[in-house]
Amino acid sequence: MPYDLDERLVVGVSSSALFNLAESDEFFQAHGEIAYREYQDKHLGDILQPGVAFPFITRLLQLNDLRPEDPLVEVIVLSRNDPNTGLRVMRSIEHHDLPITRSVFTQGRAPYAYIEALSMSLFLSGNRPDVEAAIRAGFPAGHVLPSAAKYDDTDQSLVIAFDFDGVLASDEAERVFRSSGNILNYFEHESTHKDDPLTPGPLKHLLADLNRVQQIEENRRASDPTYVQRLRIALVTARNAPAHERAVHSLRDWGVNVNDAFSLGGIEKARILKVMKPHIFFDDQTAHLDGTTEFIAGVHVPYGIANELAERNESGEARHVATGETVASEQEDV
Repeated sequence: MPYDLDERLVVGVSSSALFNLAESDEFFQAHGEIAYREYQDKHLGDILQPGVAFPFITRLLQLNDLRPEDPLVEVIVLSRNDPNTGLRVMRSIEHHDLPITRSVFTQGRAPYAYIEALSMSLFLSGNRPDVEAAIRAGFPAGHVLPSAAKYDDTDQSLVIAFDFDGVLASDEAERVFRSSGNILNYFEHESTHKDDPLTPGPLKHLLADLNRVQQIEENRRASDPTYVQRLRIALVTARNAPAHERAVHSLRDWGVNVNDAFSLGGIEKARILKVMKPHIFFDDQTAHLDGTTEFIAGVHVPYGIANELAERNESGEARHVATGETVASEQEDV
C-alpha cells in the first residue's frame, strides 16, 4: 500500500531553513552554480550546522514516539538544490539523527508547487521569493528569518506561537481596520460581528494538525498520569477587548484550540515572546518580529493586506534608487 500522508502532520522544510547555509550561499553568490556544485561535492563530508528551524523540526519529530508504529509527523526536505548537491543536506540530516528520509530537489526551480501534492500544512524556507510565491498560490508557507536564539537541547517540550489575523485567520478584519481610519470604528465593527467567524487563514490547517497531536498526548496522559504533555500552543495577537471575542469565536467555530492567548492591544509582542520563548512564532508583519531575533525563531507569513501595502511601499522605494545602485538579492535556498 502507498504511504498515506493525509492523516499526518506534514511539514516541508528547505535546506536554508533547516541548516546554516551562510557560507555556502556566500560561495554561490560569488562563484555561480557550476562552481557551487563542485564546492558542495568537495565538502560532501563536512556536516552542515543547525539553522533557525532546526530546534522546531527536531522537537516536532520527537513527538513521533507517541505512535512509533505509525508516525504522526512527516518532515520532507523541499529544496532548490539539485540531487547531487542535496547529498550534503541528506548526509547532514543523517549525522544529526533526524528521522527525515523523504526529499524533493528541484535544481534551481521553486519547489512550492509540490506542497499540495504532499499534503503539507506548512512549508518553511529561508528564500523569501519562494515563500511569497507559495502564499500567492494559496499554500501555507513561512519565511524563516535569521535568528540567534538558543534552546535547551535536553528539553523536549515544543512551544508554538501564532499571530491571529493574517496567519490563522484571513486578513478580513485587518482590511476593515486599515480602511476604517479610526480604531473605534474597527472595535464597533468587530463587536457587531463578534459571533461571525472569520475565514480561515493560511496556517489554520497547521493548527488543526497540531491539535490532533495534542489529543493523542491527552489520551496518553489519561492512560499514564506520569506523562507530561510536551506540545503547547499560544495565540499572541494585537487584538484586545472587545475585538478579542471574534478571535475566540472563530477558533471555536473552526474546531481548533490554543492553550494560551495573549490579547495585547498594542503592547509590544516581544515582551511576551521573550518570556514564553516559543520554538517558532508566526506573524504576518515583520515589525512584530524585528525585535525578537535574539531569543526566538521568527517566521514571517507574507499574506494579506499588510504585506500587499508593504510590497507597494518597497516597490515605490525601489523606483527611486539612483541609477547605478543595486538592491541586494534575497538569499537563495542553496
